Amino acid sequence: MKALSKISSLAGKHFALIVIVFSVLAFMVPSLFSSFGAYITILLGVVMFGMGLTLKASDFKLVFTNPIPVLIGVVAQFSIMPTIAFLIAYSLKLPAELAAGLVLLGSVPGGTSSNVMVYLAKGNVPLSITMTSVSTLLAPIMTPFLLLIFAGQWLPIDPMSMFMSIIQVIIIPIILGLLVNKFLPTVTSKSETVLPLISIVAITIIVSAIVANNKENIATAGILVFVAVLLHNGFGLLLGYYAAKALRLSRQDQRAISIEVGMQNSGLGVALAAAYFTPLAALPSAFASAWQVITGTILASYWAKHEVPTEPTSTLEVQPLQDPFPDVEELSK
Repeated sequence: MKALSKISSLAGKHFALIVIVFSVLAFMVPSLFSSFGAYITILLGVVMFGMGLTLKASDFKLVFTNPIPVLIGVVAQFSIMPTIAFLIAYSLKLPAELAAGLVLLGSVPGGTSSNVMVYLAKGNVPLSITMTSVSTLLAPIMTPFLLLIFAGQWLPIDPMSMFMSIIQVIIIPIILGLLVNKFLPTVTSKSETVLPLISIVAITIIVSAIVANNKENIATAGILVFVAVLLHNGFGLLLGYYAAKALRLSRQDQRAISIEVGMQNSGLGVALAAAYFTPLAALPSAFASAWQVITGTILASYWAKHEVPTEPTSTLEVQPLQDPFPDVEELSK
């Protein structure tokens, strides 16, 4: 078990590199991974079950004790990201499948790896966990609704079928995980060290399968997709930060909301694109799986070196506006 714990920890530290290496391998030898495409939904369900195992009632405490930052973060999540995706798709004149895929990436909830990034960035971890949990539970309603608004002109959207799919792939596995955590806590405690490794393996297989089954599409549209994902993630991180800053939240809250807004549940994006659109539409989410971990790690590392004093719990009390990247002046000294 100790060996698995070490492997899990090592894999977590090098998650982005692992995804990139296997993506390149899948591109060069697609036959190794193409057959896994049929199991994407199951693999995502495994990841969500693992998320459910780690959730506790306390993760939703902020919704009742201090709901304003949570509300700000979730509204930012479901307004900034799909809107940016829509504008980028139009600006870059993306093909219909890629445009819908980018909007889908912007319409899914926050990713679970964001909680780790917020922890590394010395941000408000409870706020991050609550935002991820709440946005995930809202996904069956918000994701189909946003797709219908922003992507209906590119590809046909079936909101009811998508609603049921998200319930099956996301909500049911999470509920099962919660039940196991509640009634079999011993099992949960023993599996805690292995859960991150299982999630990493599942997400890596999902991305590799998409790459393997889209080798030709990547060869022709890879650069365009990468630019779209880069812009989408970058604007999400930036605007998420400034949304929290404009509303005078604490700096720890600003960091948490920035990362939560910028990092999406790309695995869900891949699964829904494969089920309802085309394999090409899954490329933005597949690219984002690796890229947002890279940017999240870089940003978290930068912020971790510029720790701020402990600030009051999240409120809307008037506080001085602060620079998004503190102590930049010191770097030049």
